[in-house]
Amino acid sequence: MPNVCVYLGSREGKAPHFRDAAIALGRAIAERGWGLVYGGARGGLMGAVADAALAAGGRVIGVIPHHLVDREMAHEGLSELIRVDDMHERKAAMAAQADGFVALPGGIGTLEELFEAWTWQYLGLHDKPVGVLDVDGFYRPLLHFLDHAVDCGFLNAETRARLVAAETPPALLDRLLPADARLS
Repeated sequence: MPNVCVYLGSREGKAPHFRDAAIALGRAIAERGWGLVYGGARGGLMGAVADAALAAGGRVIGVIPHHLVDREMAHEGLSELIRVDDMHERKAAMAAQADGFVALPGGIGTLEELFEAWTWQYLGLHDKPVGVLDVDGFYRPLLHFLDHAVDCGFLNAETRARLVAAETPPALLDRLLPADARLS
């Protein structure tokens, strides 16, 4: 069963469609029989994706550093909650559990995790797919910037093409882990 690592906000955002997208993604991952790996919080979009996957019968693994247990309100109702010493260990543990990576809307932490996973892919440290769920055009400016980086010669087109983007959870999951590439 593949595990999808999801990076997303510990906040809800200002519009309800961000939460709706997190719920839809969590449900879609679980309905495919896949596992969810995420940052282990019970609030914001993080809690929404985890609760939706759990409600749909999915397996959810949360990874949270000790110093964020109280700040991010660790989700104690998960299939597994892994407590680690720091953010580096958190990201490494999440990546080790994952067969692919998805970013939903979020702030600087989400962007940092997305770019690290994509950079690791580029450097050959893993060959796992990386994608963004472009909820209501949230990532559109970033995707345009990345196209601009290609045009300016700072990013090659092949690397840019490996960052998958879609507007709905089913479309993104289909592109992220196509049926012929899924692990059993």
